[in-house]
Amino acid sequence: MEPGKHVDLEFSYGSGQINPEHALNPGLVYDASEADYINFLCKQGYNTTLRMITGSNSSVCNSTTPGRAWDLNYPTFALAVEDGQPIQGVFTRTVTNVGNSSSTYTVSVSTPYPVSITVEPPVLTFSEIGEMKTFTVKLFGPQIAQQPIMSGAITWKDGNGHEVRSPVVVYNILPGRQYGIPTFSMTDQKAVKFEGPSMYLKTGILGRN
Repeated sequence: MEPGKHVDLEFSYGSGQINPEHALNPGLVYDASEADYINFLCKQGYNTTLRMITGSNSSVCNSTTPGRAWDLNYPTFALAVEDGQPIQGVFTRTVTNVGNSSSTYTVSVSTPYPVSITVEPPVLTFSEIGEMKTFTVKLFGPQIAQQPIMSGAITWKDGNGHEVRSPVVVYNILPGRQYGIPTFSMTDQKAVKFEGPSMYLKTGILGRN
């Protein structure tokens, strides 16, 4: 993807060409349980419709307060930054080894300006299949305002053909609109002029000219 041609960056990717052989041998996977996804949906504000989504009458949210759902063990890192605020976010993820029993993965980082990305630890060593390792991704940067999507990635490589890539995306949300959760009032922002990616319009976060 080229920023000059594809303003949506990571949000522009389609499914691409499926490679069944690579899918059968991914090296590392990010496991997440049903409870993890329910917690994620609750934090996104899906309290009243949760039963419709899960198909279970027992699905309820322990809290109705929306919040940042950074703890979902999902292979992507998306940071919504309120307009005029600094870039700052910490994500924790756990990967499971499904490749070689003995393997060592080293991280490489593609960092979009002006974001700083650090990964700790930068090396993951596994001694058996099914072993899990946890790592932390920290994003830092200056204050941003009316900033188009900034897109980067972290990739774990074992030197034996396994490359496990996770996109890193930083984007602006309107002041006072926490976490980028769409509401009717967020879509009713006719005075806002922002020449940015179409995902702002799709999610009701910011409109385009």
